[in-house]
Amino acid sequence: MLTIFGAPTRPGNFCDRRSRRDFLTIGGMMLGGLTLPQLLSVEAQGSIGRSHKAIINIFLPGGPPHQDMWDIKPDAPSEIRGEFQPIGTNVSGIEIGEIFPKIAAIADKCIFIRSMVGATGGHDAYQCMTGRPLNPAAAGGWPAAGAWISKLKGPVNQAIPPHLSMCYKTDHGPWGYDGDGGFLGLAHSPFKLVGGREETSKTDNMVLKGITLDRLQDRNNLLASLDHMRRDLDNSGKMAGLDTFTSQAVGILTSSALADALDISKESPEIVERYGRGDKNFRNDGAPKLTENFLIARRLVEAGARMVSLNFSRWDHHGKNFDAIRQDGPLLDRAVAALITDLHERGLDKDVSVVVWGEFGRTPKINPGGGRDHWPQVSCALLAGGGMRTGQVIGATNRLGEHAVQRPVSFQEVWATLYHNLGLNLSFVREFDLRGRPQYLVDQGVEPLKEVV
Repeated sequence: MLTIFGAPTRPGNFCDRRSRRDFLTIGGMMLGGLTLPQLLSVEAQGSIGRSHKAIINIFLPGGPPHQDMWDIKPDAPSEIRGEFQPIGTNVSGIEIGEIFPKIAAIADKCIFIRSMVGATGGHDAYQCMTGRPLNPAAAGGWPAAGAWISKLKGPVNQAIPPHLSMCYKTDHGPWGYDGDGGFLGLAHSPFKLVGGREETSKTDNMVLKGITLDRLQDRNNLLASLDHMRRDLDNSGKMAGLDTFTSQAVGILTSSALADALDISKESPEIVERYGRGDKNFRNDGAPKLTENFLIARRLVEAGARMVSLNFSRWDHHGKNFDAIRQDGPLLDRAVAALITDLHERGLDKDVSVVVWGEFGRTPKINPGGGRDHWPQVSCALLAGGGMRTGQVIGATNRLGEHAVQRPVSFQEVWATLYHNLGLNLSFVREFDLRGRPQYLVDQGVEPLKEVV
């Protein structure tokens, strides 16, 4: 088996105090959740070498505060509007929070959804990864969006799995959920590129030591570790003992295509600087704040990935909300703006869709600790790319930011839009769950957002 880990840090004080450890394995018939018969069927799927469309899904664990981001309420009472002022954008009539000036400068390339509804209230990534509520579930479980895409589109080439995850295993476990294959099977689960807070090893693992995302820019160390792993396998006889499927799986991980995509030293210093250097330390029980991951996501889709998910920081601020947003907001602002600008400059804005969101919003009223509590009634999202009509706001909440009063948007509608951007037919695609019941990409009757497609 093979293990790739994220950078370790010491635990802090968490809402969920359970110990979490993560590792990625290659062994038996699986490669990080990608079973190997799928790899052999790549050529049969006829997608190798073709241009492709892709999605980058950015999950903000904990519930980002809509009224401090894209839905500023300057006319609300002080106990609701908070400490941030609105700023104008490069689109007349659209204002967002002052913490996000770089996004404001490219608002013509963005879609701000202010009326996300239907959150179940769970402190997890489930709806952002699947579009569905956790319950009721289809027999075998709901597939992640990336699993559907893997099943229906297949890999672009044999070196890059179609469904990739840079979602860290978080100490509050559900924030690290990046989906799975559900009733579509393990073959379509995400190939995981990062681990958790602690490096975990077992005697039967092949451990790729020293490779954490904060060190991936060092190509010499990266390739040396990959070569060392291959030599260890050959010398131990394990490689010879693996079946054909597993040999091909190891070949994927050790191919230059994946290593090159993960190697940001290949980028110009100006591009790397545009994304900035993030913070590898985990924010409490959430994820690290690695802005470099946004750049790696772009490199992965450019190399052939169809779906890349990542989680960023922690946004569950029941106290000192505004201090936390002042720390993390500028990093998110820089990374998102850099990604969207980068896609446009590279001519990928028609092919790559971006979504930025969390599981729910925050209470309009600020609590005595200066925080905002859970508010499933409404939340926000940002869309970009995918050939969509950008430079607009969709939906609105009332004066206090309590509920949607215009154009409520569901998680499934967002995913219907993203699937549409990939060229998937919402009505035609049908798969059967483990009880033989027909299931679709989204519930029948759910359509893409007509405002943007």
